[in-house]
Amino acid sequence: MASIRRTLSPAYHDRQYQNGANSPFSPSHHKLFTSGKYTSSLLAVNLRRKAWRKSLYRCLVFFALGLLLGMTPFGHVTTDIENRDVFFEIKPPHVNVQLDSDNRSDRMSKRDEILLDAVSLGVDFRNEINTVESYRYDFEPRKQLIVITPTYNRAMQAYFLNRLAQVLRLVQPPLLWIVVEENAASYETAELLRKTGVMYRHLVSQKNSSSVKDRGVHQRNLALEHIERHRLDGIVYFADDDNIYTMDLFDSLREISRFGTWPVAMLAQSKNKAIIEGPVCNGSQVIGWHTNEKSKRLRRFHVDMSGFAFNSTILWDPKRWQRPFSNSIRQLDTVKEGFQETTFIEQVVEDESQMEGTPPSCSRILNWHLHLDAYNLPYPRGWLFPRNLEVVLPVE
Repeated sequence: MASIRRTLSPAYHDRQYQNGANSPFSPSHHKLFTSGKYTSSLLAVNLRRKAWRKSLYRCLVFFALGLLLGMTPFGHVTTDIENRDVFFEIKPPHVNVQLDSDNRSDRMSKRDEILLDAVSLGVDFRNEINTVESYRYDFEPRKQLIVITPTYNRAMQAYFLNRLAQVLRLVQPPLLWIVVEENAASYETAELLRKTGVMYRHLVSQKNSSSVKDRGVHQRNLALEHIERHRLDGIVYFADDDNIYTMDLFDSLREISRFGTWPVAMLAQSKNKAIIEGPVCNGSQVIGWHTNEKSKRLRRFHVDMSGFAFNSTILWDPKRWQRPFSNSIRQLDTVKEGFQETTFIEQVVEDESQMEGTPPSCSRILNWHLHLDAYNLPYPRGWLFPRNLEVVLPVE
């Protein structure tokens, strides 16, 4: 009997199997063939994870792209309504009325009275825009006024300071009030300045003024030094607390370019007549002075301390005004009373050509210099009486 023998392919002859390991008929291969359902579940989980990550990456990419596109300007949006007029017009229909009147003229007049004209309600933004633009671009900043007031303890000090403070409150800002006391700053003056509502600086002069005819010299010099050190820009004006000022004076101060002057009405020491001291002007040009024969021979410029003002840059910027010397401009404590004004002005200007008369033609009196101080008059401490005075008056 013939026998048939099946021989293995050469591929199976080349494989090496040790102890049945890795053979197709080993138990491990049999286990993998029997657990195919677990393998499919693992593949499905991996596919879901990959899909979730892919979606997340796409969302982040599109979010970043949208953020960049949203922040990028692609055009210009115009909101100009200058050429647009919002206009509403109501036109009611004409009313025809039959009138039983024989007079045709009366009929026509009555018909004209009955016919209603067109009622228009218009909002014109063009005028409002032009008004706003005119206010916006035509605004010119006002010059700062630097008012210097020397003061000292006396019976009428509270009254004088309060009166001057009420005037300065009405002046348009910017305004800086430099109040200078002598020896020490009093609590009453500091309290008064805090309540005025005016921007101020409270200074104290430590120099002795007993030997000086004009006791305000050292106080004014301290204020000038303060302006020069801090380079304050504005129009400097010496305003004593016992003078009377008009509001037009402070308005005219802002029109001064370099040095301005005006006439001042003064009450004579005898208090029985008034005199005028100051410039005589032709327009804004100073051509002379109000004076008398006695002062004409002694003084160069005949003006009161409250009758002139000047630009503060003259103190700390001599090159701008082409001053021949760069010495500090101060009032002199070695001259006689009444000569402080002319010696000070000679340091600021050379002659009348560098002066400006104000108001035009110097035709108005803008302030008064009154000698109303009560000398050697006792006054209570702190300007207040601690208790009522025990005074008995007979009844007639």
